Amino acid sequence: MRKTITKRAVDALTPGQFIVDDKLPGFVCRCLPSGRLAFAYRFTRSGRRRWLAIGVGIAPEAARKAASLHAGAVAKEEDPLTERERRRQRVLAARTLDQVLDAFLTERVTGRLRTENEIVSLLSRHIRPALGWRPVNEIRRLDIVEMLDNVASRTSARAADKALGVLRSALNWHATRDDDFRSPIVPGMARTTLKELTRDRILADDEIRSVWAGCDQVTPPAYGRIVRALLLSAARLNEVAGMSWRELDAEKAIVPAERVKTKTEHVIPLTPDLAVQLGERSSGFVFSTDSRGTCFSGFSKAKKRLDAIIAEQREKEGLPPMPPWRLHDLRRTARSLMSRVGVPTDIAERVLGHTMPGVRHVYDRHSYVAEKLAALTQLAATVTSIINPRPDNVVQIHARH
Repeated sequence: MRKTITKRAVDALTPGQFIVDDKLPGFVCRCLPSGRLAFAYRFTRSGRRRWLAIGVGIAPEAARKAASLHAGAVAKEEDPLTERERRRQRVLAARTLDQVLDAFLTERVTGRLRTENEIVSLLSRHIRPALGWRPVNEIRRLDIVEMLDNVASRTSARAADKALGVLRSALNWHATRDDDFRSPIVPGMARTTLKELTRDRILADDEIRSVWAGCDQVTPPAYGRIVRALLLSAARLNEVAGMSWRELDAEKAIVPAERVKTKTEHVIPLTPDLAVQLGERSSGFVFSTDSRGTCFSGFSKAKKRLDAIIAEQREKEGLPPMPPWRLHDLRRTARSLMSRVGVPTDIAERVLGHTMPGVRHVYDRHSYVAEKLAALTQLAATVTSIINPRPDNVVQIHARH
């Protein structure tokens, strides 16, 4: 609000509110979340808005005197910054991108995001080697473009876009902490469009058979069980691969909200077919490759081995090469199979862990565990009929009543 900053006016402020003085332009008072009052003077220099802290918890009259001195210096085209503020800005200007990224990880990523490992990997593989040593205020748009060109040429355009997204988040976060910093990233720097990223790939029946058979030979065996569990549960990779034994009982797996994309606890009923893929109860993570029960890793290498096995099998069987596919395509395939056998749309969506739109999510608090179990049972029966198709010379005979 705009009014004269007086003791009476600032005492009436609640956390989050602020006053812009109507008599001394640039003089501002803000009530912090703690309830304390922070005074500042803001001005524009060389086209940039600057914010000069005056003090916290001081009297409005004293703050006004300090703001008047700053206003006089600005009017004389002098630099009103205090030596303390100059030191702070010099420190910020000398801060390297590596230092900014370290602070960003600590404040916004570590222990907070389910994609933490991927973010750290993108930073260490692509961003830090190219730009980490540079002062963050000196990084220009061309520097980022050249880094993205290098990532795209070595890996893929999609990897370059992921690196861009992480860097954008870090620089935007840093901009909230430094008045003089402006992120050099602008719209249009991505290499792929939303339409190009949208996938509609589902596996045909012969491809399902190839994947299922390949899981018998792929190493480590835990990876093959993960792939089959993805198809039988219609769950996301993180929900399956990160599953621990403490999240399971004899009837269901309960994926905690922090590992679910919708941030809502996801219950996966266990069909007999799905339970087989989980193996014998132990400790630690379900799909572990060692006696300590550590979480499975090495997805990229295992996927390449599985693809090689599938390619060899299909060549022996006289089948065409299998087009590129991803693990997430199994989720889309499972959803399509449920539609094939008549699972109601609402139930199929709940199996996937999707949140129902509108007020239904608020008012319908039924767990749908039994309904989801029935849907997954139908899905398992369909998968079984696909991997073990009835021979062409067998005719189903229906009994007369």
